[in-house]
Amino acid sequence: MFFHRVPQPSPQRMVPMAGHPLVVGITPGQSELVALTAASWSEALGGVPIYFGYVDRSRIVDEEYADGTVRHSDMDPDLADDSWRVRATQIQRFLAEALVEHKGPWEFRYLAGRPDRALTHLARAVDASAIIVGARHPSSTEQLREFLSESVALHLSRHQHRPVLIVPVAVVDWKAPTPW
Repeated sequence: MFFHRVPQPSPQRMVPMAGHPLVVGITPGQSELVALTAASWSEALGGVPIYFGYVDRSRIVDEEYADGTVRHSDMDPDLADDSWRVRATQIQRFLAEALVEHKGPWEFRYLAGRPDRALTHLARAVDASAIIVGARHPSSTEQLREFLSESVALHLSRHQHRPVLIVPVAVVDWKAPTPW
């Protein structure tokens, strides 16, 4: 019987923070706080590059490239839907506006498939030191679904060795009664 041993996090697998880029998971409509937090960390690390990645779950990866980009297509090959190009342009515009004061280099990558796998591929490709994602403030019905399916941040923290920084974009009022 063959057992595949999964490489575990260790000091030998750490990517030094200094001089290595950051990967940031971004979503449409997300608070600019995530992008601004990444910019702040980049500047604190001496202006390391930032790679923003949006992962379109409705598209599949056809091919992954060494630079972290992917060739992707619709899940339904009969659809000729190019709405992803509009979404990519909107996200790039949002990032350009949010990062107008940021002097360091940044790039945007339109990815496909599972967010944790796509962001891990990008992080490996660019030799990122960390991955940054925004937390969501789910409604009570979303809390159960998110708990059962696990969040992207939780998947990332369990399936790759880079640190995951979670940016809070909404907080819970600890004094308010719990809806359940």
